[in-house]
Amino acid sequence: MSVRRLDPILIDRIAAGEVVERPASAVKELVENAIDAGASSIDVTIEAGGRTLIRIVDDGSGMSAADLALSVERHATSKLPDGDLTRIATLGFRGEALPSIGSVARLDIVTRARTDVDGGAAHRITVDAGRRGPVQPASRSPGTTIEVRDLFAATPARLKFLKTDRTEAQTVAQTVKRLAMAHPDIRFGLGGDHLAGFDLLPCGEGAEGRLTRLAQVLGEEFSANALAVDATRDGVRLTGFIGLPTFNRANRESQHLYVGGRPVRDKLLMGAVSAGYADHLMRDRFPVLALFLTCDPDFVDVNVHPAKAEVRFRDPGLVRGLLIGAMRETIEGALHRATTTGGARMGDAFARRPAAPFRNSSPATRWSSDLSPSAPLTYPPGGFAEASQSAPIWSSSARRDNAALSDDVPFFPPQARVEHHSHAGPASEERSHSAAPLGAARAQLHETYIVAQTADGVVIVDQHAAHERLVYERMKAARATSGIAVQLLLVPIVVPVDEAARGDLIEAGPLLDKLGLTLEGFGPGAVAVQAVPQDLRGCDVAALVRDVAAILAEDGRAGPLERRLDHVLATMACHHSVRAGRRLVPEEMNALLREMERTPGSGQCNHGRPTYVELKLSDIERLFGRR
Repeated sequence: MSVRRLDPILIDRIAAGEVVERPASAVKELVENAIDAGASSIDVTIEAGGRTLIRIVDDGSGMSAADLALSVERHATSKLPDGDLTRIATLGFRGEALPSIGSVARLDIVTRARTDVDGGAAHRITVDAGRRGPVQPASRSPGTTIEVRDLFAATPARLKFLKTDRTEAQTVAQTVKRLAMAHPDIRFGLGGDHLAGFDLLPCGEGAEGRLTRLAQVLGEEFSANALAVDATRDGVRLTGFIGLPTFNRANRESQHLYVGGRPVRDKLLMGAVSAGYADHLMRDRFPVLALFLTCDPDFVDVNVHPAKAEVRFRDPGLVRGLLIGAMRETIEGALHRATTTGGARMGDAFARRPAAPFRNSSPATRWSSDLSPSAPLTYPPGGFAEASQSAPIWSSSARRDNAALSDDVPFFPPQARVEHHSHAGPASEERSHSAAPLGAARAQLHETYIVAQTADGVVIVDQHAAHERLVYERMKAARATSGIAVQLLLVPIVVPVDEAARGDLIEAGPLLDKLGLTLEGFGPGAVAVQAVPQDLRGCDVAALVRDVAAILAEDGRAGPLERRLDHVLATMACHHSVRAGRRLVPEEMNALLREMERTPGSGQCNHGRPTYVELKLSDIERLFGRR
């Protein structure tokens, strides 16, 4: 068969296969055109998920009759006046959207220019399955209205690949929302069947306006749990908001990344987000964020993907480093903050739980905060972290058998018995604790949870998860500065392991040495531990070694050294932390709270779970019907 030139309409339909994958693709292209036209208000209406109708109405600059005729021609655009593809400053630039859509549907455009061109008259053009009609007079205020009817009618095979009307409608809604987040100064409206419409009013300028728009789209909960990001490096600026690590989702759908105002799903940027939250999130959870990169147009190539969903940077290392550094600094600056939704979830759980009669419980379930006057504890100025090195975390008197506790405390039911103290601290110290963000310790529940009273509510702390984070951050800081202090063992501890684990441990020997864990092979199926980090003295060495071996097997050899070091450190910290079931005295509980307030990332444990939840007085009052 000889070579022949394809029919122009067939060429447009081939192009449409790349540009217009589904109704949401057409909506994206048309809304981006409206934004590029300087619109301050954009309305989107769809029917049947966008199959039968897509209507875009804007108040942008509009087009003259001559421009309207050219706009439906292939590769005709007003957005590359000098033809320089290295300096693209608009969302669209290829001139493919309108002819591609017109080749697979019925496209109707009515437009009127804001200038006096054409005597202020409006004009219309129709393209039906690639066949262009003439430009005709019409009536309209300045701006443009575009209607797309019977999408893919000219290519019915494509209709078989579309989802249900409801699914396509929801995809359209997500597309409009993503564009709205990048342009808070523009009003966006969406209506149609199979979706909950919205009308996003324009927001103010700057970071405050941006956060207002993000709250409109992502919900008020995001606004209450968002951290502002603003960092610049070598002409590249990163702005936006990232959610607290404990404010997370089960997938990446709530990660919104923009380059030059264009929403992208770029692997480099998503990888940087994962690295920025590493050490703060569970592996199957993902952060909620909206980040905006702005840079000189010639620093980024946006012409590398048919749907412009990916970009290429001239210096990808600079961009990755900027994102990771800015996110880590922002998260660490939040110190102990945890999501505000924990108390709300707790209140919902209480509200759903049916009332149950009081019943007797074992002594182990009592509230306790016992301290023997004969065994006082003192803490150095460094707080709980230093105290854990120089003094036992719990006193011998606080480890008494629970059955030995007095049963003569009146008025309290067994489920909520509180043991009183006769040696309260000075009033000034008490006021200091009460005014602190995490409040003053009042009791210990089930020898696992610390209850503290704040100025306007109650905080419940998971003592093991919180101390685990504190130990981890202290060991990381030591590794980065003076090195981790080592405790040599008088007699090496031999730990039996399988051959695969033994091989991983021996190979990782230099890495483990950096962390204060020194070991060597001890015949087949065993290793001998010569030293452990000083912070971990007294821990179960055998269990620690087996856990480290599991981490090494999970991470493999491909992970970055820093990530592997942090992962092993997190495992070590878990072995040294205050365990659930340990009785703590008031001084210890308050010292733990104060140390949390000073420690970056202490709002979540090493596994990404929250270390505390907070109930405001308003939440408690709702539980009792006072509000």
